[in-house]
Parts: sequence; structure tokens; C-alpha cells
Amino acid sequence: MSGRIPQEFLDRLLTQVDLIEIVDARVPLRRAGHEFVACCPFHAEKTPSFTVSPRKQFYHCFGCGAHGNAIGFLMAFERLDFLDAVEDLARLANLDIPREGGHATDSSRALLPWLMQADRFFRQQLRQNPSRQRAIDYLQQRGLSGQTAKTFNIGYAPPGRENLSRVLRAMGAKTDDIIAAGLAGRNEHGQLRDRFRNRIMFPIHDRRGRVIAFGGRVLDQEAKPKYLNSPETPLFHKGATLYGLYEARSGSQHLQRLVIVEGYMDVITLAQHGIHNAVATLGTATTTEHIEQLFRVVDDLVFCFDGDRAGRVAGWRALEVALPLLRDGKQISFLFLPEGDDPDTLVQREGRTVFEQRLVQATSLADYLFAELRTQTDINTLAGRARLATLARPLLEKLPEGNFRDLMEERLRQEAQLTITRLRPPTLSPAKVANRSDRNLQLTRTPLRKAMALLLYRPELAQHVSQDDPVFYNTTNAGIKLLASLINYLHANPALTTATLLERYRNTQEGAILARLAQWQPEEPETYHFEAEFTDILIYLRQHNDQREQLPDMLLRRVTPRALSAEERKFLRNLCAPKNH
Repeated sequence: MSGRIPQEFLDRLLTQVDLIEIVDARVPLRRAGHEFVACCPFHAEKTPSFTVSPRKQFYHCFGCGAHGNAIGFLMAFERLDFLDAVEDLARLANLDIPREGGHATDSSRALLPWLMQADRFFRQQLRQNPSRQRAIDYLQQRGLSGQTAKTFNIGYAPPGRENLSRVLRAMGAKTDDIIAAGLAGRNEHGQLRDRFRNRIMFPIHDRRGRVIAFGGRVLDQEAKPKYLNSPETPLFHKGATLYGLYEARSGSQHLQRLVIVEGYMDVITLAQHGIHNAVATLGTATTTEHIEQLFRVVDDLVFCFDGDRAGRVAGWRALEVALPLLRDGKQISFLFLPEGDDPDTLVQREGRTVFEQRLVQATSLADYLFAELRTQTDINTLAGRARLATLARPLLEKLPEGNFRDLMEERLRQEAQLTITRLRPPTLSPAKVANRSDRNLQLTRTPLRKAMALLLYRPELAQHVSQDDPVFYNTTNAGIKLLASLINYLHANPALTTATLLERYRNTQEGAILARLAQWQPEEPETYHFEAEFTDILIYLRQHNDQREQLPDMLLRRVTPRALSAEERKFLRNLCAPKNH
């Protein structure tokens, strides 16, 4: 298929990257025997059930079932699509990705070059367009230097209906692609019109620095809306995108805190004054996706809102969204500015030092939560304190299990002056994860499953069986077919690992089966007789096939169970039993 990444490259990539390093850079691991463990990054837990096998290059959580190889981990943790995850790993391994047919199959990627050209066009217009002076005057009035404008690639969309569209079509862009990229649209008469006209332009980047959308600020004060973003496109989703995050990450290798503001100019003006760790939501309320992205970069977030009622409402909304994501080690604070001010105006008036002091003194999430709840009740009365506990309990129950939740519950006891120790309603204790020996027993129900589990743990076992082995003659059994395909892959590619084997079955029913089998781990790998057990299973499977071939014709001709002896009935039941794999 044109643009497809060759399987051989994926094999090589997964062989060269180390899953332990990739996971540990995002989730601190500790060694436990032959594996590494951590609390799962994909669900809340106190006791680590997330394991990473250096031998298999495979991770699995016994709590929530998350599993996969290095590609799958990046897709899940960073919320990337398959191609982005492969590209990130390829850069890490210093490999160039070959393409069958020379270009990507993902149609959304076809939009990226036109967005890049649009970015160049807008920046060029700010330098060369005859009407550019009005845009330059505006930027200077806002106190922005040429270097700041260059850092954020600020541009200018001149007046006119088709300035950009005409240029892009001359470069070979299809009209449908220009529209799909959010750069133009059709009016009620079906005529093509540039989306951005007579505006200061702010390119919006993804985490890798690629332009995926734009925001535009009007120069004509009577025009509406004041700020206009690109529409939702295959590349751009406002609820999952943060303006300035790429610039903040690029500007510092040691980010410790991020400040979340509400507008482009807030981010840019703060950077102009030396505060380079601000990002902005794009006209939407704070979402789970926003906070998850931010917590992947830093552990400390400060939400900066206007001090008016709308700012308070937005702050409370951010708090509610953040609660389920506040695992131990993560923290959130809130800074509410004086009414009538935003970060842009405040930092220009007070300067960097005073604004940074405001950030240091921001209200912690715990203080903000209980302060807001106290405004809704009178804690000087028993009824008021009871109401405080009633209001707080559902909020605290959103928190993940951990020390922070325990401390928040202790804080509630203090606030409500409770002497009882239990705040949560009685619940059944969570079921414990089955111990490893129990999990192994589940895999030994059929010899076929155990053979594949052994092969996934030690792919080199494939060299002990011929591709022409009689065990593979039974071509009607799906499990035998799957085992045969594993053997064939490993004979053709002896260096394949567990991770690369599983990658070959991505998004297939067989892949789901193999992923479960790959979770198997022997109790004592050093003394486990892998080769002997694998050989014994193959012998059993050969004998099983022989029994089928030697089945007497007289047994097949008998049509009623009463005509069979007890031994024959037992044999027939075993023979006809479903063959699970």
C-alpha cells in the first residue's frame, strides 16, 4: 500500500529502542526480580501492578489490563496516533522511516504542507505587504519586540477574499485540502473565501512543532469576532490543544511549572517579560486532555484566571476536571487576578518580579476547594459543618487513591471538626489481583496456549521445530494455524523479539490473544526448562493429530452414543471437544 511503513523497519525499530528507558522517562520504574514495576499511569492505584519486561520489551498492567510494546506505550501515554508514535521512536533511534510508495497514507498529513505554507505566507505578509504597517503598529502598541514576534512566528493576513487561497492553489494545493485545513471556506453562494482576513496571525503548533491551526486577532475594531481560531480539522482539536506549549518546551530543558492563561497575547506578553512557561487554552474550558498533556511535561500547574465572576467559574471548572488526575506528586494552584486585569496588562504594569511573586503565592487546590465550599455554608453551626462534609465528599471521591487523597480527607475532618475516622461510605474492599501462579494456571488450560506463551517468552525456541513438522498438518485448527505463523515468522526472522512479534499482529483478533499470552512469566526463569516443556507440548500435539488420522471408520459410522463403549464415548468426547487457543 502506498505510503505504508515496511514491517521490516518496524521490526528493526522495536529491536533498537529500549522500552525500559522509554517508560522510565515518563513513569519512574523500580526493579522487581527480572521485571520492572510501577503504579500504572493509566489508572489510579496504590500498589504497583504495572510491569515492564526487559526481555520481552512488553508492558502489562494486572490492574486495568493495559499492555503493549514501545509503540503502544507512546500511543497510550502521549495520546499519539500510530504514525506519530513510530516517528517519535525513529527520532530516538536516529532512524529514517522508509515509505512504501514514498508518501503517507494518512490523508490528514497531506494538509500539513499547506498549513506550513500558510504560516510562511502570513509571516511574509507582515514583512512585505503594503498594508502591513497597521499590523506592525498594533504589535508595537502591545509592547512586543521583533524578536518576540519572530519567536512566536506572528504573521499578518491582509484584507482580501482569496489572498492565501490563490497562492496555495498556484503551488498545487487542491481546494478541498485548503478547506479541510481550515484555511478557507465557501460562502452562501459557493464562492471560496479565506478564513482569515485583516488579522494578526498566531500559528498553533502541535507537540512536535508542526503548524496545525491558526488564531487571528482583528485589526478592524468593529469586526467580529475579536479572536478567530481555525475550525476543528483532522489535525486540530481545540479541546486537546494548548497554545504556547511547544514554545515553552523548546525554550527550556528543565521546565518545572506551567502557567495556564486564557489568551494568545497573555502567553506572548509574559514571554516578552521573561516568563516563558505560559500556555493558553483556545477559547474552550479546561479539559481532561489539557491537564493530561500538561502533567506529562511538569508536575506543577498554576491556573491564572481573571478575578471576575467568569474567572471564578472557569477556575472551579478546572478544579473539578483536575481532581481525578491529581496523583501523588502532582500539584495545582490557582491565581485570580485583580478585576479588570489579565496577565498581559498586569505584567506590563507590575513587571516580571512582582508577577512571579504572585505565582509563588498562588492558592493551592486544597485551600481553594475548601474556601469555595465555606462560602456555601456556615461552619459555625453543626448543620453547616455537616453540609460542608456533604459538599466535599463527592469531590474528594474523584481523587485517585493515594497520599494526597488521604491528606485531603484529613483536611475535611479538620474543617468540619469531625472526630470520626471514616468519611467514605462502607464499600467492599477491592478485589486483589490474582497472584502470579494463578495467572499461570489460566494459561495452562490448553497445550497450544502454553506453547505460544513459551514462544513469546523465548522466541528462539522456534529454531527447535521445523516448519514442516507434522504438528502443523491440522490446518483446520485456528490455534495450530497461529502457532505455525509464529514459527514461520521466527524462522524467516530469527532476531524477532516478543515486541516485534506482537507488532505484526497489531489490531487483529490473533494479536489480542497473543498479548494475553505474553503476560505469562515463569516463577524462576533461571531454572525453568523452557526447551523441554516446549518439546513435550509438540510431542503431545503430534500424537493428538495421529489419533485423529487413525480414528476407526467403524466409530464414525456409529450414530448413537448407546452403541459406543464407555472408553469409546470418552475418546469421542475428547476428540470433539472445542479446541481453544
